[in-house]
Amino acid sequence: MSLEERNRKVAETFEKFKIDQWGKDGAVKCAQVATNVVEQKHQVSRAKRSKALGSRAFRGSTVWFTGLSGAGKTSIAFALEAYLVSKGIPAYGLDGDNIRTGLNKNLGFSKEDREENIRRVAEVAKLFADSGVVCLCSFVSPFAEDREVARRIHTDSQLPFFEVFIDTPLEICEQRDTKGLYKKAREGQIKGFTGITQEYERPEAPELVIQTVGQTIEESTMEVIALLESQGIIPRYETKSQGVEELFIYGNRLSSAIEEAATLPQIQITNLDLQWVQVLSEGWAYPLKGFMRETEYLQALHSNCLTLPDGSLVNQSVPVVLPVEENVKEQLSGATAISLVHNGRSVAILRSPEFYPHRKQERCSRQYGIYHTGHPYIKMIEESGDWLVGGNLEVFERIRWNDGLDSYRLTPNELRQKFRELKADAVFAFQLRNPIHNGHALLMQDTHRQLVERGFKKPVLLLHPLGGWTKDDDVPLEVRINQHKAVLSEGVLDPETTVLAIFPSPMMYAGPTEVQWHAKCRMNAGANHYIVGRDPAGMPHPDGKGDLYDPRHGAMVLKMAPGLNELEIIPFRVAAYDTSVGKMAFFDPTRKEDFDFISGTRMRGLAKAGKEPPKGFMAPSAWKILSEYYQSLKSKMDTN
Repeated sequence: MSLEERNRKVAETFEKFKIDQWGKDGAVKCAQVATNVVEQKHQVSRAKRSKALGSRAFRGSTVWFTGLSGAGKTSIAFALEAYLVSKGIPAYGLDGDNIRTGLNKNLGFSKEDREENIRRVAEVAKLFADSGVVCLCSFVSPFAEDREVARRIHTDSQLPFFEVFIDTPLEICEQRDTKGLYKKAREGQIKGFTGITQEYERPEAPELVIQTVGQTIEESTMEVIALLESQGIIPRYETKSQGVEELFIYGNRLSSAIEEAATLPQIQITNLDLQWVQVLSEGWAYPLKGFMRETEYLQALHSNCLTLPDGSLVNQSVPVVLPVEENVKEQLSGATAISLVHNGRSVAILRSPEFYPHRKQERCSRQYGIYHTGHPYIKMIEESGDWLVGGNLEVFERIRWNDGLDSYRLTPNELRQKFRELKADAVFAFQLRNPIHNGHALLMQDTHRQLVERGFKKPVLLLHPLGGWTKDDDVPLEVRINQHKAVLSEGVLDPETTVLAIFPSPMMYAGPTEVQWHAKCRMNAGANHYIVGRDPAGMPHPDGKGDLYDPRHGAMVLKMAPGLNELEIIPFRVAAYDTSVGKMAFFDPTRKEDFDFISGTRMRGLAKAGKEPPKGFMAPSAWKILSEYYQSLKSKMDTN
């Protein structure tokens, strides 16, 4: 159907509606009851509203999702809502069930009530759109006439309206039947149910048809995003769905760079520096292209963000820097390129290097809130060089540690590919640096359940232990990986929907500041949900005055942190050992006497003594690995 034919049909439909509702002479029959009303004109233009909302362009519009119950309308609409809001675009989803519990709670499902339901929703959507919001309406809306009325309500006000038909076959909708409505309709408990005893009139010329069978919610949502981009409602964004930029070089460029590196001045880098080269080269710190230059360093240090060329912000809460000594700075100032050498082997070239002062007290005070060399990472900063050097990196190959764990060191792009292979439509990340007990597992299981209830078909857990430098008394990476594997082997976590991988960043113990870094890196790896635990990057105060950071603040800050809009933060629920049922459970303050909070100190004490924890605290084989590690430590101490 051509646009001209569509407009003619809309006009004919609307004229019929006006005659039905108001009469041929336009006199009020039912739609307009009050006669002593006059439309009031706003003093604020749409352009001014747009500016107040932070946009140069007016984006107000309505996307009308129509289709059978269970087709996926609300799942796609709410995913689209989350995407738009993550991009700073005001959006709001109107769902059929939600509207019928409030505004339209007095309407049933007769033809007349269905018509009035859609009319009211269309008028509300028009107000949202007029205010500059992208309104997302998810309604079965089975009658073509009603949908055309909704369209005309918008077009008469010069507001964009997009009809999106979610074309899911009846048999698929009936198989899903998440609300049990089809079953009731088949049994005769529900009369006039669309698709069973009430016809659904398929749209003749919608702006978009989405066939959800064989597609994830994300893929379906991207079709609507493409429509809105093509119509100029939203800008075209650079998508990271295919991956982040890595800093490796290949082919002729690699061979010539290796030859060049042999002729360049060198900087000898430490294991810690090499870990940061790995983080940068694999894209965890995207969009950084190398060690920070001074402007990037200052933005990260004082704003926890980087400003991109288009004016948008990306979170970068920690400095990623390369310290050097004064004599190195003196020797290499003026060099156009430098070879970074680790254990006698060149691993990368640093292009257009920029040297600037390493103001250690300022850095630590901003990043940690203290300057105390009793803090292990601050101590390393204090012992490092007095200058920083930044510049773009060209890395020759993947960093390998040859410790038997390299197969778990998946890059962000490899993780994204893994999630695609698993057909994940939601990825929730759980970052930890400690062994997993059943309380952790309970939280991850509960997150999976919540995501399924929200309409996601295949949520996947990214179990992502930190694998860079940690302080001496933390459990070593190899022990933690083996313990996590045991948890998966015992089925405490589902190995079919869990990806176990190593996050290569060093641990800085910088509290809420570092938590943002952890979240941003998982976002670069494709995670869109993030579980935040208690005190996720903290440690005891070096002076022994309790915790260095408030254990609650990591989660609180993360919810407010700029530049993390693509990530939904899932709050940590407190779990403890429930003695009444003999397993870990979410804490219930009404019966607090039933709960036993097993501290890390107590857990280590049991493990060192070779004793068993309460049954149900940890997977037995996982406990065995942990216990053997702590007993080996005790044995070493005894022999010394």
